[in-house]
Amino acid sequence: MKPNIAVIIGGDSSEIVIAEKSGKNILDAIDTQKFTPWVVHIEGRKWRVLQEGEEVAIINKADFSFLLDKVKINLDYAYITIHGTPGEDGVLQGYFEMLKIPYSTSDVHSASLTFNKWFCNQYLKNFGVRVAKSIKLNEGEAILPDRIIKELGIPLFVKPNKGGSSFGISKVKDKAGLEAAIKMAWGESNEALLEEFIEGREITCGLVKLKGRKIVFPLTEIVPNKEFFNYEAKYTPGVASEITPARLPEELAEECRELSSRISDHCNCSGIVRMDYILKGNKFYFLEVNTTPGMTGTSLVPQQIRAMGTTLTEILTLIIEEGLSSRSN
Repeated sequence: MKPNIAVIIGGDSSEIVIAEKSGKNILDAIDTQKFTPWVVHIEGRKWRVLQEGEEVAIINKADFSFLLDKVKINLDYAYITIHGTPGEDGVLQGYFEMLKIPYSTSDVHSASLTFNKWFCNQYLKNFGVRVAKSIKLNEGEAILPDRIIKELGIPLFVKPNKGGSSFGISKVKDKAGLEAAIKMAWGESNEALLEEFIEGREITCGLVKLKGRKIVFPLTEIVPNKEFFNYEAKYTPGVASEITPARLPEELAEECRELSSRISDHCNCSGIVRMDYILKGNKFYFLEVNTTPGMTGTSLVPQQIRAMGTTLTEILTLIIEEGLSSRSN
């Protein structure tokens, strides 16, 4: 009998629509000769099995199973495509750890660390990783524009500290716009991250860490037609130019691949991850780790996988088979 694979979509953040698109792309890429995929939609306490977008069963959270035509189906593996909570911050990972069900992403500690941009940046600074100067403001904390601008300069970026896909992010060009930008970030997260603006080229590197080896994908250079790589630029074809492989000298490209590999090790990442950078001159400034990166048809990692001459199906098969083998050991 083929293993049952849950492709988990949904989530409890503004990124739910992207998770659903990522999940569809993952579902289409799973090798059905080897696995039986099922779409599991999680939103709050409502966990449903979907077929063709319609609910066919409810998940039993006690053992991550469901009944279909009075037959119990046990889900053997979880491929998590939720962006934001609870799939990217360690919450679902803790659930699957308790049930001893293998899953596709980094573990609880790694996911919770990398999801919190400020903590992750402070941690990686200890290993010599360059990051932008930043300030973290908790929701409701006093906003002191003069102090912020003195420390970070202007323009600067304001973004949710815990989140992704560029919801709630702003480039602030003057003092007058700062308070509104911070409150918008608080709308997505109870913490706002304020970062100095570093002018340079945006470079991103995807990779997957498997037991005994890493596969580092070709780099992508992002040239947004908007002022920065916002939500629209990420997910609307033609709004940004995404050049893979990136237009870099090989020595710089290799430096970025090695840096991404080291960051993956420092953060103990697993599964497919993506590291984002600003390249200023010949120095890479780390922006963030994405432990459940976008996997839609226009997303960066699928582009990088195609550019290296392989398929998403091949990569997913490696990840799923490794997870299943770890359960049987």
